Amino acid sequence: MLRLTRYEFNREYIERLVAGDQETEQHFVRYFGDLLSLKLRSRLRSAAAIDDAKQETFLRVLTTLKEKGGLASAGSLGAFVNSVCNNVLFEIYRAQARAVPIPDDTDEPTEDRPGVESELMTAEEHARVRQALGALPEREKEILRWLFFEDRDKNEVCRELNVDRNYLRVLVHRAKARFRDALTATQSAAAEAAPNG
Repeated sequence: MLRLTRYEFNREYIERLVAGDQETEQHFVRYFGDLLSLKLRSRLRSAAAIDDAKQETFLRVLTTLKEKGGLASAGSLGAFVNSVCNNVLFEIYRAQARAVPIPDDTDEPTEDRPGVESELMTAEEHARVRQALGALPEREKEILRWLFFEDRDKNEVCRELNVDRNYLRVLVHRAKARFRDALTATQSAAAEAAPNG
């Protein structure tokens, strides 16, 4: 059984975390990553779902800490992370309850026309994706390019960035979230610029 040494969090730790201190972020991800894995393993079926829930928890905690007011007491960081994780779990449960499985005897769609992906990915879409990538900080742009376009090995990317796999997951999650925001912004701008009618 995994035994974790209890860490006493203080205001300076929170300030370093909010400031983006890499060593503090890595400690935060390692410390709470182990705790969240223990909690989520008994509640979620797949490793991917566990990883997604952890990354969403980390993202929400860091976002809240960076907001004005943040966390009232540094000593309650552990309880706060736990309650955010509970909220993420409840949202996952609700989403799963709404999902209606497709019966096994349903016919597969016929392939007599181009796939949906090829119809949607027009030249304009490609341009918006490039524009959204261009809006990202250089490090996040490189991470997305290495992993999703060049299909580089994650261990190689970790060595390049001098981080461990857990912290790489946080960096990827953050880069994907920022990319989604940038893509949404470029799509909104394109929709506003489009002529009516």
